[in-house]
Amino acid sequence: MRNILVLGGTRFFGKRLVERLLREGDSKVTILTRGRAEDDFGEQVSRLNVDRTDAKALAEAVGDTPWDVVYDNICFSPDEADAAGRIFAGTVKRYILTSSLSVYDPRPEALTEADFDPEVYPLRLGAKEDFNYQEGKRLAETVLLKQDAFPVATVRIPMVLGMDDYTRRLHFHIEHVREGRPLGIPNTQAAISFIRSDEAADFLYWLGFSQLTGPVNACSDGTLTIGEILTIIEAATGKQAVIEAETADEDMSPFGITESWHMDTTKARSAGFPFLALSDWFPELVTQLNASLGNRE
Repeated sequence: MRNILVLGGTRFFGKRLVERLLREGDSKVTILTRGRAEDDFGEQVSRLNVDRTDAKALAEAVGDTPWDVVYDNICFSPDEADAAGRIFAGTVKRYILTSSLSVYDPRPEALTEADFDPEVYPLRLGAKEDFNYQEGKRLAETVLLKQDAFPVATVRIPMVLGMDDYTRRLHFHIEHVREGRPLGIPNTQAAISFIRSDEAADFLYWLGFSQLTGPVNACSDGTLTIGEILTIIEAATGKQAVIEAETADEDMSPFGITESWHMDTTKARSAGFPFLALSDWFPELVTQLNASLGNRE
């Protein structure tokens, strides 16, 4: 029986990861959160309620408990990563950091792990508020991959979608098309990667058994352009999207990138993980979300 700690396991793909761990029945699971979001795991999990940005409180909460795997879904700064490196040294066999496509700058070609190398990136410490999201994730990777107390894999995922997406980014587009509101799209031909929330959880679960270390890209197979996304939404809603290059801030698309921004997953696929086909699940998700929005009216 493996002893697993999940930092951030009460919503979205973190919650789905916990569900997957419990379903397989091969792990004793502890979730660590601030305790502000309720969960429905009952006595199936142990809980540590602590703010992970408080290094002293985090150290006291985890103590010297040995962990087979620590999944860190809520690390956003080099200070947080640095504290984790000290706190879990000597107690964890494998550390998995949820990172992001955002560590890369957009470009036309598919991005490989080598396109951002944390091993040579200049290290700076600081809190979450000292950096934008991209730089915070870059530096968190840099800190953890430069330490040698335990092996680390950093999972670079794109936007995560699903019926359970609390950010409602895909909902945003469907609602705008349904209501005839303009959508700010600077480049309809920009291609982007996505991953479904349960697929992200499945990948994290699989990676806990893998020997892969360092950066690992994880996304569904294939890409969609923003224009293709809107075509799928138009088919589901029966309405035409109103697309403008610039709109009021509240109408600018969360997918409104100016250049393509998508990843190559050869490293993970070569190690044996079978990603879902984006073209298979994305239209179905749009249909489901559109139906759910119709039921609320």
